[in-house]
Amino acid sequence: MTDKRDYYDVLGVERSATEKDLKNAFRRLARKYHPDRSDEQDAEEKFKEIQEAYAVLSDAQKRAHYDRFGHDNSAGNPFGGFSGGGFNINLEDLLGGDFFSGFFGGGRGRTRERRGSDILVRHSIDMATVFTGSEESIELDLPMECITCQGTGAKDGNTTTCGKCNGQGRVRVRQQIGPFVNEVIQDCRDCGATGSVIESPCSDCKGRGHRVENKTVRFSVPQGAEHGTRLRLRGQGQPAERGQGSNGDLLIEIEIVSHAWFERNGSDLIMSLPLGYPDLMLGTKVTIDHIDGKKLDIVIPPRSSAGHTLEIKKRGLPHMRRSGRGDVVVLLKLHVPEKISKADKKQLESMKSNFNPVDQMERILEDAADRRANE
Repeated sequence: MTDKRDYYDVLGVERSATEKDLKNAFRRLARKYHPDRSDEQDAEEKFKEIQEAYAVLSDAQKRAHYDRFGHDNSAGNPFGGFSGGGFNINLEDLLGGDFFSGFFGGGRGRTRERRGSDILVRHSIDMATVFTGSEESIELDLPMECITCQGTGAKDGNTTTCGKCNGQGRVRVRQQIGPFVNEVIQDCRDCGATGSVIESPCSDCKGRGHRVENKTVRFSVPQGAEHGTRLRLRGQGQPAERGQGSNGDLLIEIEIVSHAWFERNGSDLIMSLPLGYPDLMLGTKVTIDHIDGKKLDIVIPPRSSAGHTLEIKKRGLPHMRRSGRGDVVVLLKLHVPEKISKADKKQLESMKSNFNPVDQMERILEDAADRRANE
């Protein structure tokens, strides 16, 4: 006897299941556990188990034998052990051409548009450009279609039809998938899926169909662009193989150069502002240059504490996908000089009694309560 699972349990059907029930169960489970689609660790083993169960139960003679003897090979099981050969069952017919198009290069009757590869380049801008947006231009060495051969890669543009695929660019091959033999369609290797072969390569592009040329590329950077934003320039990427298809795209990835004192959080700008104790205690106003071209006034109210933040509304960066601007967030910090004179030190000693808290423990508890309330 064997410890194999019951074939009906494997497919999740009753013993009275019809041929249609078996086929529907197999389709559902095969789509779920196919190793090229499933992320489950035991997907391959389950897929083989499903195939074996269906191969037996879909054959009337094998099913009758299984219903009588089960997995007992000693009873003369004619299908015990599936390592010796395959079942000539077309998986493409069972699961549909769309199922195999993702990992066998396309299903029956489907055509695939040939397309060149995308090209990615990075371009740096400063924070002021993020604020205003800009029209940019850069020079790049890019592959361009060879004019001499019109992108075919052949001398004078003359090519011949591939004899293996008859100009289709694709061929039908037989593949063994577990116990099944399946016919699938794949790209023709002889012609690189182009349907044509080159007898005499173009001398200018060496048969590649394209040459690298220097080109000025112009594009627009939108207001509020974020680090990593990608701009897609359609049709300015790699030409299709031998000119048969459309060009890929050129992707411009934006990199934002760090600002001298601002950090960015979305559309908000964050900065720290060191202040002396008198300015924190009495209040003051600090004016600095800002990326929008106007002065930024930071008003510090009296009795401010180090670690507190001030928000200056609508002075941040423009929002990328909606109108308006973010805020400027200012973190107040206490500036402590590295050295002080003896006179200043003596004066600070005399001020301790006036500025140090006399109820320190109560202040500790109050600050802890405030901090937790804001979490």
